[in-house]
Amino acid sequence: MATLHASGVEGSLKLGLMFANTQAVTRERVVEMVSAAEEAGYESLWTVEHVVIPKGYQSEYPYSRSGRMAGGVEDFDIPDPLVWLAFAAALSTSIKLATGVLILPQRNPVLLAKEVASLDRLSGGRVILGVGAGWLEEEFRALGASFEDRGERVDEYIRALRTLWSEDVVSFEGQFVSVEEIYVRPQPLRGAIPIVIGGHSRRAARRAGELGDGFYPASTTLEDLPMLVAHAREWAERSGRDPGALEITMAARPDVESVERLAEMGVDRVVVAAAAGPEALTSLAASVLG
Repeated sequence: MATLHASGVEGSLKLGLMFANTQAVTRERVVEMVSAAEEAGYESLWTVEHVVIPKGYQSEYPYSRSGRMAGGVEDFDIPDPLVWLAFAAALSTSIKLATGVLILPQRNPVLLAKEVASLDRLSGGRVILGVGAGWLEEEFRALGASFEDRGERVDEYIRALRTLWSEDVVSFEGQFVSVEEIYVRPQPLRGAIPIVIGGHSRRAARRAGELGDGFYPASTTLEDLPMLVAHAREWAERSGRDPGALEITMAARPDVESVERLAEMGVDRVVVAAAAGPEALTSLAASVLG
């Protein structure tokens, strides 16, 4: 099997929990999950986002063969990812707080810059912002957001976020974002927040290379993964960026063999479903992390 060029050092695999906010929707469950994950050595918690799910939606969910989310169920709890992570931040001290992914073109980037930087400062610099372009057209319509140009918006919003976080007095002029001489406070603890690009297309890989700190091709196959990562690194190099610095995150089943297979391919972080439960996840971390 083809391997990836790993940016990490051997033995430095990171483990994360994905779909965390859909599996812990009560105070008691969040307390339990955060405590267990941090104690077991998980590096990060990853949340997903849908503001609404339109009844009877026709758009095809790209991450299952059925084209439907959550086994076809439309009515289920998806707490807001940033609010959920803020609560998790207050319950923890070291675990990183990630969106995996937030639907960026549905958001106001200036307001988002403020929200994410506030969470980063209050959590001690633990935020990872995973973003995607979105796929559920009916949701965009319900929110009054533009669906057709969502890819262009993602690119510009990422550039705007980096400017809003890094400059003392911010001016930014783009197709969708225009601000002149504003202060956005607080700024991130370390002056920046890692941005991870989600998506399993070549366009998402290119975006990761051009603009991202990481790449999360959540639903791709093991056979296609090396090609997508190579594409992302190629675009990083073309953009004058360090291709080896691009951190690769990938999902796996919560078993040792699946996780170790990705680690051997050079994946930096493996995320497994929080739905596996505390006992299985604690056992997995003990086996993989030692």
